[in-house]
Amino acid sequence: MSTTLTPTVAAAAAAPAGKGRWLTHWEPENGEFWATTGRRVARRNLVFSIFAEHLGFSVWTIWSVVVVALPPALFPYSVDQRFWLVALPNLIGALMRIPYTFAVTRFGGRTWTAISALLLLIPLAGLTFAVTAQPPYWVVLACAATAGFGGGNFASSMTNISFFYPERQKGAALGLNAAGGNIGISTMQLFVPVVIAAGLVYGGLMWVPLVLAAAVGAYLFMNNLAVARTPFRAQFATVKRPHTWVMSFLYIGTFGSFLGYSAAFPLVLKLQFPNAPTAHWGAATITLAFTGPLIGSLARPFGGWLSDRIGGARVTAACFTLMALGSYGVVTAAGNGNMGLFLASFWLLFTAAGAGNGSTYRMIPAIFAAKSSDLAVAKRESAATLGIAGAIGALGGFYLPRAISDSYTATGGISTAFTWFGVMYGVCLVVTWWCYLRRRVLISQVPSLAHASV
Repeated sequence: MSTTLTPTVAAAAAAPAGKGRWLTHWEPENGEFWATTGRRVARRNLVFSIFAEHLGFSVWTIWSVVVVALPPALFPYSVDQRFWLVALPNLIGALMRIPYTFAVTRFGGRTWTAISALLLLIPLAGLTFAVTAQPPYWVVLACAATAGFGGGNFASSMTNISFFYPERQKGAALGLNAAGGNIGISTMQLFVPVVIAAGLVYGGLMWVPLVLAAAVGAYLFMNNLAVARTPFRAQFATVKRPHTWVMSFLYIGTFGSFLGYSAAFPLVLKLQFPNAPTAHWGAATITLAFTGPLIGSLARPFGGWLSDRIGGARVTAACFTLMALGSYGVVTAAGNGNMGLFLASFWLLFTAAGAGNGSTYRMIPAIFAAKSSDLAVAKRESAATLGIAGAIGALGGFYLPRAISDSYTATGGISTAFTWFGVMYGVCLVVTWWCYLRRRVLISQVPSLAHASV
């Protein structure tokens, strides 16, 4: 059933969704429509989107905690094998993000949110099997890989929410949506150790009722937007835009770092400082690992909010500068065995990466709005770019843990990896300045978007 949404039927628009519910009239840029109808509907969809995405991130990165808790006697894996278990889900999740992005424009945000939530039952079943049957390592690795289903949820959720909000509020809305999802990592790293104290199997089973609740909530209370339906050919036009690939590269530096550090931090902390402070809750041992993703998640909406006010490019440049300093701090702390500096440097990395996630995702709609005079085209291409950049950026979540593992294997430490991470952030800073902040150097020969204050 299709529903035409106008200010005079606001009450009907806010009613619980029925089967096949599509909203065929959606004008968030219209002030009267937004005040009387749009804001309420958008907020309702945002709430249930955050819930589903939160669970997606929790399931996506669950192996970062499970790996640390695997008994060596039952799972005699090397350090490299353990890093593979936390890195491979990130790779699969990155690859899943592109089809998940286009699924929203094909099936609708409400429909796909419900389906993608139910798909999380696959990795939860895989985890349950892996820790109970104790199969060969390659089977455990395959079970861990299915956690990548959770990674796709972010791309579809961000694409969907981008259609609901007006340009002036997109940074804050996308920041809240992303932060609500990102914080699922810290929620998982805080509570799963408590639950698995009763048995590893409960690390997966604890999420099943929540996943079912998310699917039902999306089905009952979310909406599909007709304006989001776009032919695949029109969406793929964005791959021809140079800024799609520039922003994808920058997102490797921000989100790739956040995801990679979130996955690797528990194991890195255990390897570098085995005697790091822990808290005990009954038989459970809780480490400081959850604090990093928590700080980064909370910083993300701030990055989006600040970008709405001073421009995303400025915020992004500042974040890369801070991340380079954080990398230097980790190298110094690892060399001196200074746990305080180590933790502070990682917290700085998480904070800057989180804020940078918000600022880069705010830049994308602003860039396409500045490059196109057709608002509908700009929205369509920016939504597709959010998914593509999200997929490519998430590859950093695979690369970073693997680089840390390779550094540890080759040198016995992590300093080499973080030295190169610092170089990468320097390159990202230069690219940001060249494309979006440069106002004088070779500006007549190679224009930038500094004038648009993206």
